[in-house]
Amino acid sequence: MKEEEPQNNFLKYSSLGLQLLFTIGVSAWLGLKADQYFELKFPAFLLTFTLLSFGGYMYKLYRSLNE
Repeated sequence: MKEEEPQNNFLKYSSLGLQLLFTIGVSAWLGLKADQYFELKFPAFLLTFTLLSFGGYMYKLYRSLNE
């Protein structure tokens, strides 16, 4: 098996980090907007969307790193 170049590893992991940031950011924004729309005092949608997206992304990360 051929060893990957260090630069390719850096690009791979930094793109995964940016995807994580984008995914959680968008889901948090959507959750905040849903909380504002339904006029909730407790940020239920914000927490739910953020935790679900984080869990889903960790599963995706686990699968992609095991390839």
